[in-house]
Amino acid sequence: MFSQVLATGVHGVMLTHADTPGAIRAFVEAVRLPIHTQGLDKGINEGRRGVHGVPTAAQIWGISQDEYLDKADAWPLNPDGELLLGVKLEDKYALANAEDNLKVPGIGFAEWGPGDMALSLGIRGSGSVAERDPKMVAARARVFAACKANKIFFLNSMNSGNVIEMIKEGVMVGPASQEAAEIGRKYTSRQMPW
Repeated sequence: MFSQVLATGVHGVMLTHADTPGAIRAFVEAVRLPIHTQGLDKGINEGRRGVHGVPTAAQIWGISQDEYLDKADAWPLNPDGELLLGVKLEDKYALANAEDNLKVPGIGFAEWGPGDMALSLGIRGSGSVAERDPKMVAARARVFAACKANKIFFLNSMNSGNVIEMIKEGVMVGPASQEAAEIGRKYTSRQMPW
């Protein structure tokens, strides 16, 4: 399935319910082409992705097939790679392995998945009510700390009311509205396009 998604020219993939280091390692290996060798000494095996879809993905990226083969690898495992891999530690099983899960090389960001995390922890309700539950606060803190310890970006939803707080906290990736993005760019003095 990862090969099929990458064949559409996406620049990143997120593995949901990333419960164990073995599952995350298999995810990284499934996304990587066998020609990339970075990380083999860190417990990552040779990539298992085939050549299927390379012509289409290269065309979407606006580069040659050879350039695509060079760039279609997991960053930061490969500093020249341009695929961003993320994981969602969104249940009690992933939470129990958070520190080991995020040690797997090749992951660029992680999210704690508050909706599914709440259900997994037996918490009813949604949004900020559920997120204030002490078990949820502890879960978010644990995933965030594991991200920091492994130099992985932490993803958390943002809105116009909390974007500055999230940036100050160290959240580096966040789905947000146009208004929240503009507030964040102004706060960080970031100019478009990036």
